[in-house]
Amino acid sequence: MQITTTNVELSIDGFPCRTYVAAPKPAQSGAGCPGIVLYSEIFQLTGPICRTANRLAGHGFVVAAPEIYHRTCPPGLVIAYDDPGRMYGNYLAHSTPVAHFDATAGAVFDYFETRRDVKQDSSGLAAGAIGFCIGGHLALRAALDPRCRAAVCAYPTGLHNGNLGADPDAGTLARLSEMKGELLLVFGDVDPHVPAAARSVIRSALQASGARHNYLELPGEHAFMRDEGARYDPEMADRVFAEAISLYRRTMG
Repeated sequence: MQITTTNVELSIDGFPCRTYVAAPKPAQSGAGCPGIVLYSEIFQLTGPICRTANRLAGHGFVVAAPEIYHRTCPPGLVIAYDDPGRMYGNYLAHSTPVAHFDATAGAVFDYFETRRDVKQDSSGLAAGAIGFCIGGHLALRAALDPRCRAAVCAYPTGLHNGNLGADPDAGTLARLSEMKGELLLVFGDVDPHVPAAARSVIRSALQASGARHNYLELPGEHAFMRDEGARYDPEMADRVFAEAISLYRRTMG
């Protein structure tokens, strides 16, 4: 599908939240497309994140990627993929309350409900989430919203120990049973940010929760889906995108 792209400004608790939106062209959207909230890494709306939004939109989804640090940073701030950028992004990540992150998901789902090209059926809004690194954790928390039918979490950090934002423990794993949507969690098998012991904790929690889920552990490092840098693995990235698109189509039509 051909797509359109734009920036929209949402208002969340009085703070502007610039959101990159990629969507199929109106003539191709038919009776409406599922909406996907896309959470970035700590670097906000970089080239790889916007290209991911575009790629998913081309498969028939309205994709909205919000700036995750919109309460702290000016609109349009993109953090560089370098050591100073990593330090700054981590500082912002660790100083943002979890409730502020969670409010972003609700605001994007609310925004989807106002768009004519986002599908709504007898079950309500057809919406899901995807995210990478910290965004993978945020995508999982988006599944706490009953409007979220599927969440794809690529190498989510901080799940095993609750390390997310300024809170001492986000407690996400303890809330897996509340999530009604279907989950896909993906990890690289040599990811130092989510090592084998941490992945074992996550697998055990998923199995005990009763949540509908699929767990993939693939050959790869952290950020193997980012299409910049030495860690990029196109083959593994394509596999995850195929799994994600299949999940969205199965759960949202």
